[in-house]
Amino acid sequence: MKRTLTTIAMCLLAVTLVVGCGSKNNNAGNNSGTNAGTNAGTNEPAKASFKAGMVTDSGTIDDKSFNQGTWEGLEQATKDLGVESKYLKPSGTTEADYLKEIGNLYDAGFKMIVVPGFKFETAIFAAQDKYKDAKFVLIDGTPHTADNKQNKVGENTVSIFFAEHQSGFIAGVATALQIKEGEAGFIGGMEIPPVQKYNWGFQQGVKYANDNLGTKITIKPENVVYQGSFDNVAAGGQLAAAMYDRGVKVIFAAAGGVGVGAINEAKTRAGQGKEVWIVGVDGDQFKDGVYKDDKSIILTSAMKKVNAASYDMVKAEQDGSFPGGQTLTFDIKNDGVGIPDTNPNLGDDVTTKVTDIISKLKSGEIDVKAEKGDLIK
Repeated sequence: MKRTLTTIAMCLLAVTLVVGCGSKNNNAGNNSGTNAGTNAGTNEPAKASFKAGMVTDSGTIDDKSFNQGTWEGLEQATKDLGVESKYLKPSGTTEADYLKEIGNLYDAGFKMIVVPGFKFETAIFAAQDKYKDAKFVLIDGTPHTADNKQNKVGENTVSIFFAEHQSGFIAGVATALQIKEGEAGFIGGMEIPPVQKYNWGFQQGVKYANDNLGTKITIKPENVVYQGSFDNVAAGGQLAAAMYDRGVKVIFAAAGGVGVGAINEAKTRAGQGKEVWIVGVDGDQFKDGVYKDDKSIILTSAMKKVNAASYDMVKAEQDGSFPGGQTLTFDIKNDGVGIPDTNPNLGDDVTTKVTDIISKLKSGEIDVKAEKGDLIK
């Protein structure tokens, strides 16, 4: 599928959305300590129009997942829009840890702050009232109190969600069409809605291909596992090894660093001449799966364009059209989810059929559920 630039129309938002492509800025990754126990990276052009910062979750900005996608969007804003961007990594993962770094960014003049993931929900609930002249972007979460008795997307905050089940479905169909017959598995990180939706969408995609496109892919309960974290690389490798030893051909790994472990295990086995595959997640992980002579064990990737979310909100703020108080959804209809435009390990016939499936999703002819239903856990 050829790469295109797409205008995304979203929920009452008159903003031209430009998908961030994740290009690296030459200054990216320069770290400077701003306070004890804090690591920071800064991209600063000569003339910054304004400052947009990020607080990372427990991972790093090269975690091949949410942190990386969010940061790449800010890097692109630095390159394209002249925005000064910076990230801070907290010393822990509590609300207090997050609020501390949000405060550090605010005090340094960063009045727009983007945070990745549900763990920031209570911190943003507090921050949006404390720093009323700042703008906040919370990806995959809704601000609420610790006891869940109050929730509010403040007028200076935007919550962004993705239709992970749709990209999981597309990846499931593509996987079944390419593999044709055999066993598939799923490794998730924490058992939270975004990861679960990936799993359930993938299962629905495999089932759709089996029922309608002549494939014979099975998914057994023992091959659907949530590891419980996003940073245990060793555990990811162990889980993948066990599945491959049970005869699984392809694993959809929606698990951050745990998924990196699964990718490493697959690369090792592929280097030994074994045919094993991984379906990547969040971004295009093809390059992460390269093991020899540009050969990769990444069959395709179920993507949600986190980089677009952070980039687009920075651009909206710069344009004076920040959609404060709204909850936005990036889905297949606005090209906020999908699989990579280029999939070297998918055959042309598979790509053609997947393109047709995407069209049917966009038209509503195919409906993918965001709930478990009668699916495997």
